[in-house]
Amino acid sequence: MKNDLTADQLREVLDYSPDTGVFRWKKRISIRIEVGQEAGSRGEGRIEIGVYGHNYLAHRLAWLWMTGEWPSKQVDHKDVDGLNNRWANLRLATHSENVRNSGRRRNNTSGYKGVSFAPKERKWHARIMANRELHLLGYFDRKEDAAAAYAEAAKRLHGEFSRTD
Repeated sequence: MKNDLTADQLREVLDYSPDTGVFRWKKRISIRIEVGQEAGSRGEGRIEIGVYGHNYLAHRLAWLWMTGEWPSKQVDHKDVDGLNNRWANLRLATHSENVRNSGRRRNNTSGYKGVSFAPKERKWHARIMANRELHLLGYFDRKEDAAAAYAEAAKRLHGEFSRTD
């Protein structure tokens, strides 16, 4: 990702609304752009905006627009919605913190993050990763109990980045 764009250059061509997370064009820099038009295109759950021949992720541009500096880490969407670029929804995160704030995997069959069925034991088990270490939280007769164990561990180990859904 190119970070040559300065905050002044960005603010010259785009307006950003911290309350809505939407960028709008202030200046026409292409024949396809109209002043006042919402900027960016949606793809893969995120918004990209092309400025002066380079594509930028809107959440990174929001950080630049608001702080005057490119983010020093990843920019995490607190609600996991990559299209929600409201300033209150954005925060700096390490890669590990960003991953902790992810939702259930698509192939999850239990309906709970960190919970799966252990056929050998014929019980549900809960597991969580923290600091590159896998923690087995135990075996449970009910998947809801395994989910509760995961939720408690996530809060303790992941703090503000914990996510259980």
